[in-house]
Amino acid sequence: MLNKVITSLTPNYNKLKSSTVFIFLFVLSLFVRLPFFFRDYIDRDESTFILIGQSWVDGFLPYTQLWDVKPPITFLFFAGIIYLFGKSFFAIRLMGTLLVAITAFFTYKSGALLSTKKNGFVAALICVLLLSMFGSIQGVMSEHICMAFFMPGLYLLLKNKKGGHYLAAGLLMGLCLMSKLNLAYAVLFTGLFIFYDLISSGLYANSIYYTGLFGIGILLVIGLTILPYYLQNNLELWWNSVVIAPLDYSAARRYSPWLISPILLLVLPLYIWAWKKNYLNLKERNTMMMLIVVLGVMWSFMKGGRINSHYLIQLFPIFVIPVVIVFSKLAFFEKFNYRPYVLFLLLLLPVEAYLEYYNIARNKLERGTFYNGEGFTVPQYIEVHDLDTENILFLGYHIGYWVLGVNPPTKAATHPSNLCKEEMFSAYKNPRDTSMEELRHIMEVLRPKTIVTRKGRRIFDEDEKEENAYMVNYLSNHYKVLAIVDKAEIYQRSE
Repeated sequence: MLNKVITSLTPNYNKLKSSTVFIFLFVLSLFVRLPFFFRDYIDRDESTFILIGQSWVDGFLPYTQLWDVKPPITFLFFAGIIYLFGKSFFAIRLMGTLLVAITAFFTYKSGALLSTKKNGFVAALICVLLLSMFGSIQGVMSEHICMAFFMPGLYLLLKNKKGGHYLAAGLLMGLCLMSKLNLAYAVLFTGLFIFYDLISSGLYANSIYYTGLFGIGILLVIGLTILPYYLQNNLELWWNSVVIAPLDYSAARRYSPWLISPILLLVLPLYIWAWKKNYLNLKERNTMMMLIVVLGVMWSFMKGGRINSHYLIQLFPIFVIPVVIVFSKLAFFEKFNYRPYVLFLLLLLPVEAYLEYYNIARNKLERGTFYNGEGFTVPQYIEVHDLDTENILFLGYHIGYWVLGVNPPTKAATHPSNLCKEEMFSAYKNPRDTSMEELRHIMEVLRPKTIVTRKGRRIFDEDEKEENAYMVNYLSNHYKVLAIVDKAEIYQRSE
């Protein structure tokens, strides 16, 4: 009976229309991500992007009023949503769902090119789940934005060898880079492969022409992000913030490349084994291009020496395609009726979404709203009790700035962790040179009346011992805990 039901639900892959696939992927993405539309924040980076996006809507270019170490297109994405829909968490998360659907759709199209529509469709389903579950990726990350540009650009390069498509791919890759600079190696390796592929095909003139068009597309987008700063005679700020600061940050953090060894041990042996078994033909152009892209992403991980869960969003869409292709060729899957188990896994995997559906329903019954989290409840408490918000400092739940309609006290406080990243202070000409100077300026000169922290948590990372000790000591001597709201502590200055 179960097999009959599954067979009736299984589509005729060869007759699938692209529009049908996209709608299905969007609906699936929406189902998995919808309950997280109502949470205050999921990752602190997303909150920072929202703050800088709002600042742009208010008339301030990124890096001028508020600052973070991301390229401008990431902030433009949030600014555009805020400009059109106002302060809407729902709109931001809905557009994030659209990004996931776009990435998954071009995963499907690329997989169909390399193999079959069936394998492409399976890869797309897995892509939706991997880009929407686990860790902090239910929010809208810069990786979601960049991959929604990267995958269409990659698809154009896989499918076509026409000049216009190389230019369009370059434009998309430029948008990708100006959303997330980490993919620079993947884009660079792709450009080198384009040149090599055309040369090896004997198309010497085309190798320069097409590679040039690809590069022009990238440079055009980069140039457009520079233009507003040029018009304001502030090119140095763009250069320092977009290029120099990420390099300084990577150098200062000094993460060990061995931290990413588990990923290397998963990815590279699979390719070698699949090549030896003839499951992947690495002499075929598109398969080779996909491998080159994977190596580019892996190289960026090696250079950074660290992988947060959301970094893997850059790897999942391109790596899942060869994985699905390889598994489809295994004799085990040809003989074994695995479809009931796949259906079971697809129903089981979004368990985080099911739990969040329960949480928002409970919050609605208890508090009368689907929206939940300290990013809402703390600002509500502050407004109800008319607390002073001048120079208010959120050391946790800093989306509260946006809800209250105020700015962080200094540029360095835009993201709480940036207060301790003194290696990047020079990028935006911070008047203070060290993190301790910055903290003393905020606490002893600006003297915020209200401070919000995470209850029972360190204020900064464990390695920031001096900064943590200073804040604990200063808060105990000059502040008192006025209220505990959910998992947040609200401090009021006592002198």
